[in-house]
Amino acid sequence: MTRVLSGIQPSGEIHIGNYLGAIKQWVAIGEKLGREAFFCIVDYHALTNPLAYEPETLAQRTFEAALVNMAAGLDPEKVTLFVQSHVPEHTELSWVFTTITPLGDLTRMTQFKDKAAKQEAVWSGLLMYPVLQAADILIYKADTVPVGEDQVQHIELTREIARRFNALFGETFPEPEALLNPEAPRVPGIDGKAKMSKSLGNTIGLLEPEESIWRKIQHLPDDPQRIRLSDPGAPERSLVFTYLAYFAPPELVEALKEEYRRAGVGTLVVKRVLFEEMMKVLRPIRERAEELKKDPDYVMDALLEGARRARAVAQATMEEVREKVGLLLPSKRPVRS
Repeated sequence: MTRVLSGIQPSGEIHIGNYLGAIKQWVAIGEKLGREAFFCIVDYHALTNPLAYEPETLAQRTFEAALVNMAAGLDPEKVTLFVQSHVPEHTELSWVFTTITPLGDLTRMTQFKDKAAKQEAVWSGLLMYPVLQAADILIYKADTVPVGEDQVQHIELTREIARRFNALFGETFPEPEALLNPEAPRVPGIDGKAKMSKSLGNTIGLLEPEESIWRKIQHLPDDPQRIRLSDPGAPERSLVFTYLAYFAPPELVEALKEEYRRAGVGTLVVKRVLFEEMMKVLRPIRERAEELKKDPDYVMDALLEGARRARAVAQATMEEVREKVGLLLPSKRPVRS
């Protein structure tokens, strides 16, 4: 792992699934790689479905997504943190990749099929999403991409696009590897039915009011086979214990599991412990976010500096790509016969 790229959509409030599944891992990677760790707010991806976002709030959400990532521990003075649309080479490379990507490769993507089945009108941006994602990664020649399980197929497509480009035009791009977070590869939503997702409305926001978080925890589904307090419970069937493992010390989790199995503790007690342990993690993030909100210029300047560093790399890659695919470079005049 020498260079990493990952991104997050500004399509809604940053939630604990984002934190556990991505941001927490990004912070650790940033400590190791420094500026070779590229993290971006992928605002172009938020345009995939024009009916699913509000143009008047996209810029604000993009800014807030960056702010929350910084509050959660991403240090823009260490890593390269930027906004996707501030580096136009992403979309330029995406078009080049579009010309060498078979339609069948895109229509076979599981996410495309799942989302298209739920939409009355299927926008072409949804189909082309993985090509832009490949450009996001390969414009920096990243060799590692931290992703959730649902994105692994897209990374495989990115590898295929890199192989195809290299075969057609000469060795240019690495074939990046997906990096899953072993601690929280797929954080379930508060409904216990699907992955935590902004679009499904089953999230707990990092900056959500504490009383709102507590209400959601109170309603988390428990072991459905535990009817009475005197009934023994199975922690593996309880979403409460799934979340508790993400936030509480292992010894505390194991002690509560043992009590739960022998009906020695009620679910409400476990939920209260979960809330307290969760807030121990979230409160420092929220305090830092409040500080950053008081100094928006610091956040914006950090993003612009990150984009400057990112673009220097992206421009070098695109210069190489243009020459290899045969585009006329402004600095090179054709030879007259």
